Amino acid sequence: MIPVKIKLKEGAVIPGYQTKGSAGADLCAFLESPLDIGPGKTELVPTGVFIEIPEGYEAQVRPRSGLALKHGITIPNTPGTIDSDYRGEIKIIMTNLGTGAFTVENGMRIAQLVFAKVYRGEFIETERLNETARNEGGFGHSGL
Repeated sequence: MIPVKIKLKEGAVIPGYQTKGSAGADLCAFLESPLDIGPGKTELVPTGVFIEIPEGYEAQVRPRSGLALKHGITIPNTPGTIDSDYRGEIKIIMTNLGTGAFTVENGMRIAQLVFAKVYRGEFIETERLNETARNEGGFGHSGL
């Protein structure tokens, strides 16, 4: 576990783990009124949650599998990264890939928050990269 300081708007819900083995803590919507997301539409949904993550870690925002399967609701920039120096409100970019409108209600569990260690790269410029069997193959080069 890592210590994460949290500040909430009045009435917002502290992220919570639903089971002992849960990797992600559920984030809840913080809305004054229900928000409809039409098919093919994207909305920014506030949570009323502000966190302070220790340096060397990030928080990843991920979709909830039940919302994706049952309603076609996803987070397009999955995983969304919250950097350790960000202090603003966590807001969730939600997209409706389903065929019907989806209504987000206040207090609804809308996303998961997963913490991860961050490794920063040291970029070393070179004229040549080592070759591999794959080399530049990508974008489906190995077939289905």
